Amino acid sequence: MKVAVITETDPGEPRVAATPETVKKLVGLGAEVAVEPGAGLKSGVLDADYAAAGAKVASDAVSGADVVLKVRRPSANELAGYKKGALVIAIMDPYGNEAALKQIADAGLVAFAMELMPRITRAQSMDVLSSQANLAGYRAVIDAAEEYGRALPMMMTAAGTVPAAKVFIMGVGVAGLQAIATARRLGAIVTATDVRPATKEQVESLGAKFLAVEDEEFKNAQTAGGYAKEMSKEYLTKQAALVAEHIKKQDIVITTALIPGRPAPKLVSKEMVASMRPGSVIVDLAVERGGNVEGARPGEIAQVGPAKIVGYLNVPGRLAASASALYAKNLLTFLETLIDKKEKKLAINWDDELVKGTLLTRDGAIVHPNFKPKAA
Repeated sequence: MKVAVITETDPGEPRVAATPETVKKLVGLGAEVAVEPGAGLKSGVLDADYAAAGAKVASDAVSGADVVLKVRRPSANELAGYKKGALVIAIMDPYGNEAALKQIADAGLVAFAMELMPRITRAQSMDVLSSQANLAGYRAVIDAAEEYGRALPMMMTAAGTVPAAKVFIMGVGVAGLQAIATARRLGAIVTATDVRPATKEQVESLGAKFLAVEDEEFKNAQTAGGYAKEMSKEYLTKQAALVAEHIKKQDIVITTALIPGRPAPKLVSKEMVASMRPGSVIVDLAVERGGNVEGARPGEIAQVGPAKIVGYLNVPGRLAASASALYAKNLLTFLETLIDKKEKKLAINWDDELVKGTLLTRDGAIVHPNFKPKAA
């Protein structure tokens, strides 16, 4: 059983899919691990560190590999070097990328999308969305503090008092909760909003104040899987009016709202941005999916009227070493479920709900029910 760890070809991707710690455990499971030279450099991992953990560092690491571990979906150019029937485990970004999925299927690869991992108890340690969003929420506050021209905590000095910054978090998933916790640790006055009623208690437990139109629709605004439902136009209008009034008084706004498989919902209009105080900062964590904020530009910091809108791409990658350590552990934990520990070889249970939930391609076809080509 050969496992390959590949250097990411996307220049904007500094993360790596394995660390010396996970390599050591893979070797203990009976795997021969091959790592491409320089794969971990941007995450602070040297080739020598991989070698010391038992990996072979080789430019032809992918040749003959039974399992390929990646951060991002392999490009068309990479596929030619993969062995037919190999398992490819990565963040596949399948929504709206049917052509890329077809290329993977045509190459005869068995592709698993880690971001489709079922949100069940036994899969918590494999949940890449949570591990990466947690870091993104933290980093969003740090980036906001960097762009904000004032201190975040209240400071009482002989020369006068510096008031605490007011921070508003929109969307209280994993990223939002970590943003709340980080902003609170830095001494800001924090408020937060979300359409899911279960988040109110979580927000208040972190010492922040919850803001929402709490009507009947709000009470039923969560799917069985814990995701936000799309809200009616009437509710959105009421919520937008409440938010618009609140945003006028905020120094920092962080938006984190995403709906799987759909463009990010627009939460902050250009009118709301224009109403903010001079020097205020908005961080849009959904910018890669179209953004929650009108005027956000992917990969840029845009000055829009009085506010700066921060639209960094791949925010977890801005903490590459930490993000790689968590992501590599997610992959290892999932891969362990695909290995027979006694025989020390791959033994995939195709009926396992983890496999069914994440399997995209097999036997030359796209097999995931959400992405199968529709019959003519």
